[in-house]
Amino acid sequence: MPAIPDHRHAPTLSPHPFSVAPMLDCTDRHFRVLMRQVSSEALLYTEMVVAQALHYGHRQRLLDYDPVEHPLALQVGGDDPLLLAEAARMAEVWGYDELNLNLGCPSERVQAGRFGACLMAEPDHVARCIEAMATTSLPVTVKHRLGIDHQESYDHLLAFVDTTAAAGAQRFIVHARKAWLQGLNPKQNRTIPPLRYDWVARLKQERPHLCIVLNGGLTTMADCRQALTLCDGAMVGRAAYDHPLCWADVDAVFYGHAPRHPLRPSAVVEAMIPYAQAHMARGGRLWDVARHLLQLVQGVPGARAWRRRLGEGAMVRGAGLQVLQQAAEALMEHGW
Repeated sequence: MPAIPDHRHAPTLSPHPFSVAPMLDCTDRHFRVLMRQVSSEALLYTEMVVAQALHYGHRQRLLDYDPVEHPLALQVGGDDPLLLAEAARMAEVWGYDELNLNLGCPSERVQAGRFGACLMAEPDHVARCIEAMATTSLPVTVKHRLGIDHQESYDHLLAFVDTTAAAGAQRFIVHARKAWLQGLNPKQNRTIPPLRYDWVARLKQERPHLCIVLNGGLTTMADCRQALTLCDGAMVGRAAYDHPLCWADVDAVFYGHAPRHPLRPSAVVEAMIPYAQAHMARGGRLWDVARHLLQLVQGVPGARAWRRRLGEGAMVRGAGLQVLQQAAEALMEHGW
């Protein structure tokens, strides 16, 4: 067990009953701006950024975001305390609200870099990483699994959480499945290992002073309300990306805002046009933004044709804003 640092002056951790999970190739800056049309309060996370890439790579490309994205957490991956401390300083300079360490990804590529879920086998080393990160004004949090491979014991989970909490981790986002590092790919690891919400509930009961967030298998608002009877927060992943408008009541249900009028997909597309214009003025492509809009309309006559027109139009080299304008007009004609 590492020495327990003095956290009397630790950064303040804001409560967030609802958050959207970091997802590779999904939660980029464009999708996060889209989610801000849906919720102004939900805590959003970046895709995982590797600490080594921040050290050697294009920091502005990896770290920049639109101010509307706050509250926003930077998720990092890595196992080198020095590089993670450097990443923490960058996150502070860039104005992020939280720094999160990825301890849940089971992909072979991530394992080869010796970070992600495989680090759950080395809690003392994780603690050194957390201590190195917890030296700025940002709260440090972790996203992890119940365990890995043949770790079948709740006691393993509790010991891991206690060790990282003593090192300075303030929020524990628990994907309520263990991860198999061999034999299952990342997609299978999101569905095949059984969910154990009872372990997460027990963790909160036995460590009531810790902030515990439930992740895994939450697909509806009702699921998230139920999660808040067990712990402090609910994190939604693919269900938020695949069905963004299903979460339009998040601010009213979880943050006490006044109920809003139904959020129409046409209004969302219109709101994204100025953002897309600014992105294209910086040299970006329309498709970078438009690809995230394809899930706005589902389950109604004409939805598939609308998505096809938007996708085909936005992928054309040199596609302009008229593609989004026409898409919004088509939605309004259908009353969407």
